Amino acid sequence: MDHPVGIAEQFTPQGRVLDLREYGRGNVNDTFLVMVTGAAQPHFILQRLNPHVFRRPGLVMRNLRIVGDHVARRLAPAPASHGRRFEVPRVLLTRDGRDHVIDPGGSFWRALSFIDAAETFDTIQDAGHAREVGYALGRFHTLLSDLPPEHLSDTLPGFHITPGYLAHYDEVLERQGPRNSPEVQYCLRFVAQRRVLAPVLEDAKAQGKLRPRPMHGDPKVNNVMLDPATGGAVALVDLDTVKPGLVHYDIGDALRSGCNPQGEETDAWETVRFEPDLCRAMLQGYLPVARDFLTETDYVYLYDAIRLIAFELGLRFFTDYLAGNVYFKARRPEHNLARALVQFKLTESIESQAAAIGAISRDLR
Repeated sequence: MDHPVGIAEQFTPQGRVLDLREYGRGNVNDTFLVMVTGAAQPHFILQRLNPHVFRRPGLVMRNLRIVGDHVARRLAPAPASHGRRFEVPRVLLTRDGRDHVIDPGGSFWRALSFIDAAETFDTIQDAGHAREVGYALGRFHTLLSDLPPEHLSDTLPGFHITPGYLAHYDEVLERQGPRNSPEVQYCLRFVAQRRVLAPVLEDAKAQGKLRPRPMHGDPKVNNVMLDPATGGAVALVDLDTVKPGLVHYDIGDALRSGCNPQGEETDAWETVRFEPDLCRAMLQGYLPVARDFLTETDYVYLYDAIRLIAFELGLRFFTDYLAGNVYFKARRPEHNLARALVQFKLTESIESQAAAIGAISRDLR
């Protein structure tokens, strides 16, 4: 592998690299903040993509360029509508016009614009923060609502296709067999009782009730960047998972991650709760900016999406535990089992508040 500074210099047509340092806490790609002098923008992001996750990085870059160009066109007439800025990272090109560099060791590098004067948080801080997370996702979906989804490549086949995860679970269970503990027995019963949930969104898509659109794929709380002066959302980042799909997976994932104040890594799984006030705040941010493209049927499946994604992630964690922790990084042998318990308890909490979640959706339409 070339030294990152040597790679960074290929993305600096003007000026020179002053400094380079590791940046962020991502667990997929290696990320660096590059400082340059003599260029229009004094910073940019340099990343080495993880080939085990993104097996076709060229398609990832193609999607990023399509999305970046489309958002730029949509924002050009009014770049600060609603009195605020909003942006997504833009792909930067090398001196010879390429969107990536492959070093002698075969590593795939790319550069993205740096979003200045912005910060992120790993968990929801308050209702105002929840509204801004909802707003950012709604604004992103709206900006891409007129981009034909077939223009984007599916860079992660099977991602957020719940029936596929259930089929994989069945294969692992048959091959490995369960380990006998009260927690494992709870998870086995939980999955068995909710198997029928798995195809709810995919069936609706097959029946024409829901239609594919561009989706973010990973709209977790710390992918929304906030202006520290105003607290307003100014960007949605980490677009490597953008693909054609159902926006319901994004909505469900944002609410699943944002409305659990204890987070995914808590040991007190039995006290995990879906917080309806945060749900209301996030939908207050999302629905007003998304209602121009949402259909009547889209609203019908909001609750199903929220419940399904918590179940799906719990299923994925539990499957990985049974398989020997081969996909998700685990700090201890029981780590993914503990994560599964959190998501299953969150699913139970969502189910117990079905009426309240439905009422929130109706009130905000």
